[in-house]
Amino acid sequence: MENSVTERRSPLEAVHRQAGASFTDFAGWQMPVRYSSDLAEHHAVRTSSGLFDLSHMAEIVFVGPEAAAALDYALAGKLSAIEIGQAKYSLLLDEQGGIIDDLVVYRTGEDRYMVVANAGNREPAAKALIERAQGFDVFVSDESDDIALIAIQGPDALSVLLETPGFGVEGPGNDDEDFDRSATELKYYRAFPATFETKPVLVARTGYTGEDGFELYVAPDLAPTLWQALVETGGSRVTLCGLASRDTLRLEAGMPLYGHELGLDTFPVQAGLGRVVALAKEGDFVGRAAIERGPEADAPVLVGLASEGRRAPRADYEIYDGPGDDAGRVGVVTSGALSPTLGHPIAMAYVSPAVQAVGTPLYVDVRGTRIEASVVALPFYKRA
Repeated sequence: MENSVTERRSPLEAVHRQAGASFTDFAGWQMPVRYSSDLAEHHAVRTSSGLFDLSHMAEIVFVGPEAAAALDYALAGKLSAIEIGQAKYSLLLDEQGGIIDDLVVYRTGEDRYMVVANAGNREPAAKALIERAQGFDVFVSDESDDIALIAIQGPDALSVLLETPGFGVEGPGNDDEDFDRSATELKYYRAFPATFETKPVLVARTGYTGEDGFELYVAPDLAPTLWQALVETGGSRVTLCGLASRDTLRLEAGMPLYGHELGLDTFPVQAGLGRVVALAKEGDFVGRAAIERGPEADAPVLVGLASEGRRAPRADYEIYDGPGDDAGRVGVVTSGALSPTLGHPIAMAYVSPAVQAVGTPLYVDVRGTRIEASVVALPFYKRA
């Protein structure tokens, strides 16, 4: 039994240490931040493939005749509309319309759904989901400790997956060819039940890098064997990647990160996620009334920023509408970096609606110096 959240360890910890990983505390987990170079790991995902341990993510499972109805009430999206084998990005809102967490929901059976939440929000997400399911004919359980998650991302991800021995499709008489066909034909935000070394694995074509790739949900005791098999099969095509490169990859892809672009003080529409909220669905859902009222007219909105040079904006840097001391403060950076792919600084930021138009020149205070930046459309990067 865990005595403290700071003692949480991935089932792959020994593998990471043997590979020379540097670790960091992330939401109470000791996770690899890098193995070699942040830049090398980032570029590997863009050009070949990268392997990530995401076992810190939380998985909450809904099972029962009213699982879909419970999720429609608990979340902002219409989860009852997704098919078996489909995944959907959604939001867990509070009564005030703020974001408790952003998550992905997989429908894994007729009456079974798996909700994947962020590691730092495991407890509040599980608590809210369990409470909101009361009154519905559904059983909700936090199965995070029983599930490990490995992601392989990048243009070579599919070929490495197909070449890795040991995979099959659930059911009698299914062989490697069945798995290869299922994986190859799998569409984005879809998943199918498979096996690895005859043990269950959920294969999902999802990710958080802006590249093609797969996320593999397995039992913790199977994770080291699967990880090693992917590494050995991929050879030079597979680079071990930590949280640092994952962050720059998702930033280039314009994907929000909870605690930076998303939080309890943020309405979905401010973050460009108004489309995620299914106001047209029947019945009530938590946060509906607040969402229908919406934020104040002058509430800040999320934009992309791009600048020249090498000095990158960072989270919490202030943004002004001019270079001089008389300029007005119009926003704040939420995430920023020198883009490894694009070669210039990029950032996401919340700014006044008055300056959100693409092309608007703004100035970021980078350690006392006002650096000019332009508002640009998100995402910064899209794969070909």
